[in-house]
Amino acid sequence: MNVKVDLVRIFAADLVLRWAYQMGKSPLLPLFAATLGAAEMMTGLIVAVSTFTGMILKPLFGMLSDRWGRRIWLLTALVIFSGAPFLYQFVSTATELFALRLMHGFATAIFGPVSLAYVADLANENRATRLAIFGMARSFSSLGAPLCAGLLLTYFEIQTVFTLIGFLSLTAMFPLFFLTDTTEQHDAPKLRLQFHMLSALRHSLETPAIWFAGLLELSVYLVTYAVKAFLPLFILSQDNGTILQAGMFFSLQEALHMLIRPIGGRFADRKGYGVAISAGMLVLALAVILLPLLPGLWILGAAVMMGAAQALVFPASVALLAQGTQKGHRGAGMGFYGALRNLGKVTGPVLAGALLIRFDFSAVFGGFAVCLTIVALIVGLQRHKLTGVSSN
Repeated sequence: MNVKVDLVRIFAADLVLRWAYQMGKSPLLPLFAATLGAAEMMTGLIVAVSTFTGMILKPLFGMLSDRWGRRIWLLTALVIFSGAPFLYQFVSTATELFALRLMHGFATAIFGPVSLAYVADLANENRATRLAIFGMARSFSSLGAPLCAGLLLTYFEIQTVFTLIGFLSLTAMFPLFFLTDTTEQHDAPKLRLQFHMLSALRHSLETPAIWFAGLLELSVYLVTYAVKAFLPLFILSQDNGTILQAGMFFSLQEALHMLIRPIGGRFADRKGYGVAISAGMLVLALAVILLPLLPGLWILGAAVMMGAAQALVFPASVALLAQGTQKGHRGAGMGFYGALRNLGKVTGPVLAGALLIRFDFSAVFGGFAVCLTIVALIVGLQRHKLTGVSSN
């Protein structure tokens, strides 16, 4: 197996599919919902339904990829990614749009855990670095896809843009078709499906690395998505605060996260996963404390720190999970991990909103910083057990 060639292929497919999917999510989806007369609550449900789909279904599809192979499920996700956008032209009500988004969300529920498991399976060496490079595709699509969609909307109708998204998604078939399947079948196919599912569930629930990595990412996403939801309102409440500052903050954060990821992955492989995670959590805690204290454009310093923190934590936590999970159940492990990550995305804004009813911005995010610091100290105390030496 040529690890570098297969990494390039899965990276290219992930970049194309996530770019196309993000184009359809923002700003197209809320605008389309509005043209169909969807109320604010319904619009929120339409936008969020794919996240809930992932929370429920990622473990299942990860487990099925352990049983029948990664490649077949990556191609299945491709069919949904490329087929669903062509159906938006037939949608005429908000309810139909919700149903289509529910179906479209199956693509990310499949592709997310299966692609991560595929990259983790490629080789034991330099796993965090490889996962860091692969994760750059997600960051790059988050940066560029909304702008691309906005430009297309100046020339085409919304349904036409969705059709173009379908054609763009189809191009991912070329790198995916030539992937080498990394799955070793072991004894899984000899088990009846229900027994294999029970075995995968038991292994996932009993494996500390899955819970450890998943809860780490849950905590990071809880904080970062809370910031994403409420920082613009905080900036506008300050003297001379503008929407431009908020936009610059999130663009800079994501850009730094993308650019520093390979460095963070390399650092984790060299110094150990625990060291990288602990350092990243401390940097994130400091950034969150500084958010309400930095005036004007100085707040962009916190954006740099948040991007660097994510670049340290994310590659190391996924590599730690891959190292501590049996290869025959790695897809299921990635699915549980992805479900916990999605839970953080959903919980963060809700929890922050509930706390902000009673406390001010500084108190709420100061509390988040204290929790992150405690987690960093716990990880730091266990750093010798969380090495980057793979055993699977």
